[in-house]
Amino acid sequence: MSEVTAARTTRRRRFTVDDLLADTSPQARGTRELAEAREIAIDRIEPDPEQPRRSFDAERLEELAASIRLQGVLQPIAVRYDAARDRYVIIHGERRWRAAQLAGLTAIPAIVREVSQEQRLIQQLMENILREDLNALDRAAALRRLKQQLGDASWEQVAEAVGIKRSRLFQLLATEKLPEPVQEAIRRGRLSEKQTRPLHGLPEPLQVALAQLAEGERLAQAEIERLARALRASPELATVPPAELSARLRVLVQEASTASRRRRTPRASPPVSELVAAVERVRQLLEMIDPRALDDAEQQVVAEAVQRLGPALRRWRAVLQRGDSVV
Repeated sequence: MSEVTAARTTRRRRFTVDDLLADTSPQARGTRELAEAREIAIDRIEPDPEQPRRSFDAERLEELAASIRLQGVLQPIAVRYDAARDRYVIIHGERRWRAAQLAGLTAIPAIVREVSQEQRLIQQLMENILREDLNALDRAAALRRLKQQLGDASWEQVAEAVGIKRSRLFQLLATEKLPEPVQEAIRRGRLSEKQTRPLHGLPEPLQVALAQLAEGERLAQAEIERLARALRASPELATVPPAELSARLRVLVQEASTASRRRRTPRASPPVSELVAAVERVRQLLEMIDPRALDDAEQQVVAEAVQRLGPALRRWRAVLQRGDSVV
């Protein structure tokens, strides 16, 4: 073989099976194939005991299961292989795995990943902390675990690590200080974290009573805040029996609602001409009628009417003399 032929042979490109199967179409430019998902039997998959998420809304799971029955699992879950136990452990996607079981599937698409325990936990924690559909208590617990995982970092560092404001972080952590009945309402999705913010600082019985009323009556946020202010002004209500306390809170709600409607209803002001005419008519009547011509009963009725009119007349006189507006 000549040197030229040898050089050509050396420079000849070697093709692999992957090269032959590669997508060379224009749409493939700038893309890269990733590891494909495999279908794994559901009974070979199990949740990660270190998963921060502790509660799953049954109604939402059923909705997801109904979608899976129609469309299948649109996004593979992520798992790791535990060789010692011959099981696949979920890294991300436990809700999809649970819903797939409800939908009657026997297998689910999954991507197998190999990640260290520390990296896996941090990924799970950060994913769950940032999920808005996760209840505030699970997010608070995840924040505490992430703090430990980061070497007992400061809360400022934790907030920076997950990309949330420090004030928002402390709002989530505050839910852990609420009474257990209120926490359970948050876990079940019956109350949001925002709805429970006005409860902080109230005695525990008032926190529970107000939370139950807010849930039962579906109070607006403004109503909850207004009631919380009223309860702070009356801390003695904390000693009232629960049944009586609920009744008192309902009265406060009704009073607040009535007061709010009154504030929203503008008072119709009569035209100035009507006011002047009315005052002039009263003056004429007083000049036309001689009080001594009235009997005792009539004098008593007129005296009471004048007495009721007196404060309003004095207020008008005082204001008009100063040149202020009449309130």
